[in-house]
Amino acid sequence: MKTVRTLFLLAGFILAPALAFAAGSGWETHINSQPTGPELFLGIDKENQTFYMFGRKSPLEVLRKLTCTTGQDLGDKTREGDKKTPEGVYFVEEKVPGKLDFTLYGNYAFSLNFPNPVDRLKGKTGHGIWIHGRGKQLVSRDTRGCVALTADDIKTLDGKIPSGTPVIIAKKLTWSKDAQTDATAQHLAERVRQWASDWQNKRERFFDYFQPEKFAQTEGVSFASFKAHKESIFARQSWINVMVDNVHVIQGPDYWVTTFDQFYRTQDLISSVGKRFYWQKDKDGSWRIVGGEYAEAAPDKLETRYLNSKRGEVDKLLKGWMEAWLSADIDKYIAYYAEDATNGKQSNAKAIRDYKKALWASKTPVRIAADKVEVAMHQKGLKVSFTQTYEDSTGHSDKGPKTLILSPKGDGWVIESENWGKS
Repeated sequence: MKTVRTLFLLAGFILAPALAFAAGSGWETHINSQPTGPELFLGIDKENQTFYMFGRKSPLEVLRKLTCTTGQDLGDKTREGDKKTPEGVYFVEEKVPGKLDFTLYGNYAFSLNFPNPVDRLKGKTGHGIWIHGRGKQLVSRDTRGCVALTADDIKTLDGKIPSGTPVIIAKKLTWSKDAQTDATAQHLAERVRQWASDWQNKRERFFDYFQPEKFAQTEGVSFASFKAHKESIFARQSWINVMVDNVHVIQGPDYWVTTFDQFYRTQDLISSVGKRFYWQKDKDGSWRIVGGEYAEAAPDKLETRYLNSKRGEVDKLLKGWMEAWLSADIDKYIAYYAEDATNGKQSNAKAIRDYKKALWASKTPVRIAADKVEVAMHQKGLKVSFTQTYEDSTGHSDKGPKTLILSPKGDGWVIESENWGKS
C-alpha cells in the first residue's frame, strides 16, 4: 500500500552526533547499534556506492552488502531533473507495479517518499526516486537520482523490503556494532508518548508539540484550522483513548524522525495506523513537529496489543478497588466510579455510596477475590469479566460472575456499570 499523505514508526537506532552537513559538502553519518532500534533498515553510502541492509540482531548486523549506483551528479537532490540522489531519512512506499524497462530498472523497483516533509520545507522538488534493478552493466554514478542494484541482486531482495522500511541515504555512511544511548533520541521517544497522553486528556499543550508555521506548510492547511478541528473533536467526544507502540527514532541531516503505531479510540471510532513525525528545533530550542506522514501499522493486530497493554491498567484498578472495598473506605471506593455509574438498583455514584455505607455499617467485608479475569473491547471502553468471591463479617459468602464496564478518564479508567450474578 502506498504511503498516504502527510502524517507512521521506527525508534531508535542512533546516528552519531558528529555529523557533517553544509551546502555542497553532503551529509556524513555514523550508525550505532541501539537496543530500541528497528529490526530492519537500509543504508546507502553514495561516496562508496554501497547498499546495506541492516538488521538489529543484538547487536547491529549487516545482512546484505551490495554494490549500487546513484545519481550522475554529486550532492544532495534539490530540484527536479538535477540527476542527484537525495540525502536524508526516507521510507519504502511500495513495490512499483507493472512491467518495467528491464535495461533501466530490472524486474523490481521500490518507491521512496521523496520529497519528505522537511524536503518540501526546503523547497526541494522532484519525484520518482526508487531503489531498483539494472538490466545492463552497473556503472558507478549512472542514474538520474535513483539507487540502482544489479538485476540479480535486487531480485534477491524481493519480499524482504516491506512498506515502511527506513532508508538512510548519505554522502558517506559508516556503522559499528557499538551500543550508544543518545539523549535526543530518548527525549523524542518520550515526547511521542507525552503527545499521546496530552491528546487523550484533551490538554491545551497538545498543540505545543507542533511548529505552527512549518506544520501548516507541510500539511497544506492553516494551523488555526487544524487546531479548530481538533478542538471540535475534544468538545464532542466524551473520551479519547490513544495508544502508541513500537516507537522508534531516526536522526537525519538537520531533523529527526519518530515512527510509531497508533491505536485511537472514541465511542464513535476505532482506527489503527502507522505514523511518522518529523522534528526540528524551534527558536526556543524545543523539538517540535514540522510534518508527518501516515503509513501502514505493523502487521500484528493493534487491537490485541492494545488490550494487552490495558491489562496492566485493569489489574491495577481491580487491586485498588478491592482493597478500598475490603477496608470499607467509602471515599477511596467510590472514587473508582463514574458519577453516573450504575450498580444493580443504584443509578449513580451517590446512590452507590449511600448503599455501601449503610451496608458496611453492619456487614463489613472480610474477603474479596477476582479470578479468571478477562478484558475485552466495549463501546464505552473496556468490558472486564471475572469470577468474584465475597465474604462478610456475618459469615455470608457469595461466588459468581461479575462484569465491570470501564470508561477512560484521563490516563486511567472509571467504572461505568457493575453487574453481578450469583453462581
